[in-house]
Amino acid sequence: MSGVQLIISDDHGGLRKARQAVFTGIPWQRCQFHLQQNASQYVPRKKMHIAVAADIRAIFNAPDREQAEAYLRQTVLKYSDTASALADWLETAIPDGLTVFDFPEEHQRRIRTSNILERVSQEIKRRTRVIRLFPNEASCLRLVSAVLMEISENWETGRIYLNFNS
Repeated sequence: MSGVQLIISDDHGGLRKARQAVFTGIPWQRCQFHLQQNASQYVPRKKMHIAVAADIRAIFNAPDREQAEAYLRQTVLKYSDTASALADWLETAIPDGLTVFDFPEEHQRRIRTSNILERVSQEIKRRTRVIRLFPNEASCLRLVSAVLMEISENWETGRIYLNFNS
């Protein structure tokens, strides 16, 4: 692979190690959707979930990185007494989801989550589910490769999802 300008993923340990070993120096955007879901593990009381989710959304929806970091500091302070584990997690995990602010504003909405990859996985699943039983591994690989080539062709020649050259 070449020309990689950004990696968007969740915080899977294997992905993290591979990214650090192979793509050193490439910025990493942790999926904001998955970050928001992960926060619920650190919320001590069920009645706090809505407020915590709103606070995290405010951080992610900030107009720029400086404001997002200010919201993050306020949020960490807000929960430092009532939910110290949450405050510690916010302080260490949320900055991984702020890389999006280093890119042009017109791209930010599309690169803040791993939705594009989730959509590719969904399409592969949809197309392979029809077959249900492959005669061998090579036939499955051929179908998945064809699906990926079709998606790639659409991205390259159809409506441009992201254009880093503009």
